[in-house]
Amino acid sequence: MKIEFAPRSIPFVRRLQTASVLQWVFSFLGLAQCCIVIFFALLFTRFWLISVLYAAWWALDWETPSRGGRKIHRVRNGAAWRYMKDYFPVTLVKTAELDPAKNYIFGFHPHGVLVAGAFLNFCTEATGFSKIFPGLTPHLMMLTLWFRVPFFRDYLMSGGLIPSDKGSASYVLRKPGGGNVLTIAVGGAQEALDARPGAFTLLLANRKGFVRLAMENGASLVPVFSFGENELFDQVENPKGSWLRWTQERLQRLMGISLPLFHARGIFQYSFGLLPYRRPIYTVVGKPIQVEKKCNPSQEEVDDLHRKYMEELCALFEEHKLKYNVPEDKHLSFI
Repeated sequence: MKIEFAPRSIPFVRRLQTASVLQWVFSFLGLAQCCIVIFFALLFTRFWLISVLYAAWWALDWETPSRGGRKIHRVRNGAAWRYMKDYFPVTLVKTAELDPAKNYIFGFHPHGVLVAGAFLNFCTEATGFSKIFPGLTPHLMMLTLWFRVPFFRDYLMSGGLIPSDKGSASYVLRKPGGGNVLTIAVGGAQEALDARPGAFTLLLANRKGFVRLAMENGASLVPVFSFGENELFDQVENPKGSWLRWTQERLQRLMGISLPLFHARGIFQYSFGLLPYRRPIYTVVGKPIQVEKKCNPSQEEVDDLHRKYMEELCALFEEHKLKYNVPEDKHLSFI
């Protein structure tokens, strides 16, 4: 394989963009493991008191992730996220006004490999969420497992991430006064196994929990499609029925996380590595679907609303796909 190296004359700002993405990829792939090692390693040094005091704080603070988390605006407004946004670049597109007196569930599609669009748009202010949607506070759901990792849990909460369980979701949606947005990557980790350039298949046909959640809390549903999300990485072929896919799905069921074998470019060359390609992402937020609050909705009611949601998502995709370089003959499919 011929390796294409990056030229030496790259502007410094582009190097900063690459560095910002590098630290983000590391935070997804290795930061949690490093936090665990540091926590236990400190116990065997003269700095053991740090881990002991943190453990005490951790016990007192155990429920905070499930109670809306703990945003740190300085972290959300960090310069690193602006450089990361410009690396791709990422753009947040509003198609309708949202009432800050109401609560919303954003259904985010597709999941992609590392959910880059969801992270930048809803966990940082790099794309200007607060200016585009004034009066709304975003929360992005993430696998509960990661909120059990010392130090790492605080990093996650600083950006507005909360655990992906019903209790955490309901707490946000039941806050009085409205103005809360709960973003759910509906396809989840399983959908990441099909994330590759040109893919428009969504794991949605039997994902109805978020619809029931919306009905139980009277939160409006908003379809969100992130054009370009699947274009960031290539993935080793893993067709249904292959030994690799069987192994990945087995691990996903056991651990709750998927392990897509993805690759793209490197730091100093463009031929291989774990950094995403520089390809634009346009995250388009659709029109809200008004939802009547029902404490115990029937399955038929859930199915009807789910069907309407899929229709609105398809309409959103079809309306905007040509603007964002999707061929006219491409359509969404659901599994």
